Amino acid sequence: MADKRQRARIQGSWAGPSPALKKVQGPVPTSKEGKVQTRPRPGPNPSAVSSTNQVPKTAGFSGQSDCLQGTLTFTDTGIVRRIPEPKQIERDGSYVISTEPNGEARITLTRNFLLPEEADYVFAVLRDEIPWTQKRNTIQGQEFDEPRLTCWYGEHPYAYSRVRWEANTEWHETLLYVKSRIEETTGFTFNSCLLNFYRSGKDHVSWHSDDEPALGSKPTIASVSLGDSRIFEMRKKPPPEENGDYTYMEKLRIPLTHGSLLMMEGASQDDWQHQVPREYHDREARINLTFRTIHPS
Repeated sequence: MADKRQRARIQGSWAGPSPALKKVQGPVPTSKEGKVQTRPRPGPNPSAVSSTNQVPKTAGFSGQSDCLQGTLTFTDTGIVRRIPEPKQIERDGSYVISTEPNGEARITLTRNFLLPEEADYVFAVLRDEIPWTQKRNTIQGQEFDEPRLTCWYGEHPYAYSRVRWEANTEWHETLLYVKSRIEETTGFTFNSCLLNFYRSGKDHVSWHSDDEPALGSKPTIASVSLGDSRIFEMRKKPPPEENGDYTYMEKLRIPLTHGSLLMMEGASQDDWQHQVPREYHDREARINLTFRTIHPS
């Protein structure tokens, strides 16, 4: 009986908010009627473009409660450890997701950065007019076709894994429009963009960090999602004593909806990985625009 208890997996929860996942509080601009204030901006399709919200300063979590649920496991040494359930983030706001020696890792979610009519227009134009290609990649000596289509625009070359892009300064005007909107709203500037086209739920990108040397220290990544919603997952990198085991590390799930903007800042690439996993039910096409700043060597 004692042996059975030793092997048991016990469901449990913690009633307090995660100490490593702090909220950044602040006011959201509102009108007298209590609605979030907006202001009009020009767009590539004047008849379709509406106004958009500024990046908000409040943060919150979704779900039945703000509890962190997980599974307790017994190790060979008799130590009880919790396998945390992923924390889901669905509300607009800025979140400090960890604070480590590398510094704060911060993400900011703005779901209606592009309003529906505007996002519809941008999605259709980029889907039909971008020269999409399917790159060959190599992981652990195995070469394969990337499970998505991609394109690159930027002042400098860029490389990740075994994939290399040459400089491409012939920016599509609609892409420049989205870039200018992000820069105006966030105050960051970018000189490149990697585009990903997920044709269905089978297309995906595996766990990785955007930490190539060309991106410099503490890069800021601005990610705009268009088309069908997909889940964006993050997991904290394990300390050396875990020997690369992610089992007990913190995890996040962020549904990225049509027209949303996700900013990753600070140590988010040093201390976290992210992926868009394969999905096993029907998903329509999705385009992801990741704006970056490349520092030439």
